Amino acid sequence: MFVGDSMTIGRAGDFTWRYRMWQHLSASFGGPYKIVGPRTEVYDTFADAPVSHEYGDPGFPEQARRHLAGWGEGWQHMAPLIGETVRVHKPDVLLISLGLIDLGFYTDADDTAANVRRFVAEARAARPGIRMVMLPVIPNVRAESDEPFAAQCARFNELLAKAVADLSTTASPLLLAARPRDYDIHADTYDGTHPNASGEHRLAGEFADALHQAWDLGAPYALPF
Repeated sequence: MFVGDSMTIGRAGDFTWRYRMWQHLSASFGGPYKIVGPRTEVYDTFADAPVSHEYGDPGFPEQARRHLAGWGEGWQHMAPLIGETVRVHKPDVLLISLGLIDLGFYTDADDTAANVRRFVAEARAARPGIRMVMLPVIPNVRAESDEPFAAQCARFNELLAKAVADLSTTASPLLLAARPRDYDIHADTYDGTHPNASGEHRLAGEFADALHQAWDLGAPYALPF
């Protein structure tokens, strides 16, 4: 199950990194799998709501569109939702990209890290053997001119790494994915934050490589450029 903010849900017309991941898993997983989650929509900027089904590829199967992601939603929003969502949809693996929106609008690094720990506890209470891969925050264009915000991003990534190290268990392992290789917010996003096609591939690639290296799920990701 994909869990994330605006970078994960995407907007109308986007392919999304979820789509790139679905393509990769379909080609390399080596067995049956299912993408689960309570939502299938992308965000409609005109309606200012997640009500669109207009993906970049209309052939993206509806079942594969499932996710738990929201425009403007972060760790503090997902922590209260994750327990019930996991109970209902029964994911074995969570691929999580959260944190930037929290730091930008809602909570500081320490409070955001506390929400990470709450999220993990709630997910495990619902499914004790669940596995999770977490992506560090990628500072966006705001961090170039807002030094306190940049410092909060760096601080949170340190706390996220510590949480992963502290909380990972044999029964329910946690992984910290790497920051996407060569990710450039001026080349891999359309607005300094949200991924364009190359950014989508780079995000999917880090999740795919983490799954392959740690748990032998799928193959290494082949970037198309």
